[in-house]
Amino acid sequence: MSAKEKNILNRLYFVVACLFVFAFLVIFKLTKIQFIEGDKYRNLANKRTIENVTIPANRGNVYSADGSLLATSVPKYDIRIDALTISERHFEKYISALDDSLARYHNKPKGHYQRAIRKARVNRNRYLLLARNLGYSDYLRFKKFPLLKLGPFKGGLIVEQNTKREHPMGGIAERTIGYERKDKNGNLTRPGIDGAFGEEYLRGRNGRRLKQKIGKGQWKPINDNNQIEPKDGYDVYTTIDVNIQDIAHHALLWQLEKFKADHGSVVVMETKTGEIKAISNLGRTSKGTYYEKLNYAVGESHEPGSTFKLMAMVAALEDKVIDTSDVVDTEKGVLTFYGRNVRDSQKGGYGKLSASEAFEVSSNTGLVKLITNNYKNNPSKFVDRLYKMGLNNSLQLPIIGEGTPLITHPSDSKNWDGLDLPWMAFGYGVALTPLQTLTFYNAIANNGEMVKPRFLKEVKEFDNTIIPFKKEIINPSICSVETAKKVQKMMENVVEKKHGTAHNIYTPSFSMAGKTGTCQTEYWKQPGLYIASFAGYFPAKNPEYSCIVVIHKPDKNIGYYGSVVAAPVFKKIAQKIYSDTPVVDTIENLETKNTAALENYDKYYNVAQTYKTIMPNLKGMPAMDAVALLENMGVTVKLIGRGNVKTQSVAKGIKLNKNQLIVLELS
Repeated sequence: MSAKEKNILNRLYFVVACLFVFAFLVIFKLTKIQFIEGDKYRNLANKRTIENVTIPANRGNVYSADGSLLATSVPKYDIRIDALTISERHFEKYISALDDSLARYHNKPKGHYQRAIRKARVNRNRYLLLARNLGYSDYLRFKKFPLLKLGPFKGGLIVEQNTKREHPMGGIAERTIGYERKDKNGNLTRPGIDGAFGEEYLRGRNGRRLKQKIGKGQWKPINDNNQIEPKDGYDVYTTIDVNIQDIAHHALLWQLEKFKADHGSVVVMETKTGEIKAISNLGRTSKGTYYEKLNYAVGESHEPGSTFKLMAMVAALEDKVIDTSDVVDTEKGVLTFYGRNVRDSQKGGYGKLSASEAFEVSSNTGLVKLITNNYKNNPSKFVDRLYKMGLNNSLQLPIIGEGTPLITHPSDSKNWDGLDLPWMAFGYGVALTPLQTLTFYNAIANNGEMVKPRFLKEVKEFDNTIIPFKKEIINPSICSVETAKKVQKMMENVVEKKHGTAHNIYTPSFSMAGKTGTCQTEYWKQPGLYIASFAGYFPAKNPEYSCIVVIHKPDKNIGYYGSVVAAPVFKKIAQKIYSDTPVVDTIENLETKNTAALENYDKYYNVAQTYKTIMPNLKGMPAMDAVALLENMGVTVKLIGRGNVKTQSVAKGIKLNKNQLIVLELS
């Protein structure tokens, strides 16, 4: 054998040896995968085709005290198209007709969507958005559009369902009930009741189940013994009374518009229980309209002005440094402290007054003299009394964003100076939220018992009460009954006496008691800006409700005193609650119906307080939105016609039974 042949043979042996080694490695790897790593790869394959999918729980509803639905979750739909999965034949056959349908729906020019979808097809876009956040009726309409009606495989239809929190009563107390918003990090948050009690009661518990991928982004459920069913959230019943809320909302809105104010708030509280029956917060837009902008009543701390004179008077009476009959000389209506003047609204002052009269006419110089003369040598005694009454403490509300009270103590050498004591006497240099101020006034109406403001009545699962919420006492006695009775009489005189600052709202047929407030705000920036307020309760004897009205920055050329701007709102609320309480009629606008509706209202009001499932007024709602709302309440719905709800077979306010048939006639 020649050297050349040997060389070729050696190469052949080498190749064969390499093939044997390669074959051995392949067999070794296959054996390893089969017997050692098999479970790993099988799990990996399953992971790609099988997923443990979350089944979201239905969020609980929020109801008013009388059973009206205030917040509920309704389905919303995003419609997309997979432009690549559609066959050429179907695409060319239906694309023009689909463009027509989409253009009419979105009010776009013809050809707009055909160009967009063709571009998506060229760019292999399988997720082109066609519509977002559709209601159920529009979702059904889209499913019937040309091409899309062929379904996900032939027509490229992609439907994504989500739930959105809606308020069937419109903007009623929206900032307090709660709403969905995204924070600066893009996280979904829910301020108000919906957020405060969402995690604990409303959210429910999500379920889980296995789904298997069957191609083209489609998944199907598979049998799973470990499946966890979702548990829906509980329903929350608030203390809000929609009729009182409607009264308060429109009374505040009317006054804000009249005085072209920047913003305002009103709160109505049940005196004995602390239940919040109405809370409205309206801020002005650049166009001069008003909406629930911020929760001012809960979150906005500000100098209260003359409404704080009640706190000063109670402190002085409780410390027994003055009595109501003590005489104070208001001199010429001007006092000077360290170069700063305290003035009365009446030029020349009021002369000599009793302590009670100084309060009733809201004399700044009178109150300042009474407080400084008796506490100047020991200002800590005055502030300690305010602290003892709890005025330096927040209310510890479950709702996020409560404003922090500010009452400086003389021991705070950095912030306390010679002006603090006299300025505190008439409500400057301190800060409280409207609800904190109202809580104090409510305590006086209760002869000294301070109760915590409460937004919830109970938590329910169907008709079963899970958690009842009861009256919570913050302080059983902020002052003696004797002191409470004395200032109660003063507040009656504020309204009833001709010299009282709120005599303009006096009516002989209905009693009220309270205190006006007028103070400058942002005076370090711009002169002539005011906060007008009125806090009190009604009826004056055996009061049932306390109420505060605060209006910021009214047009001073129209009026800015608390007696003119805020007190009339208080009067309108008080009178309407007891004389001609309207029935809330429409869901969106909360317009009031004529007084004849009261006859029907009386028939169902007590029923509504007892039962959860109360028929809402659906007139004017899109049909399928009404269907989603009613089905969420557990009833069956039959539609007659097309369009919006014209009539309903069960009147608003009637208790609904489980699976009851409701017939809606559409226009």
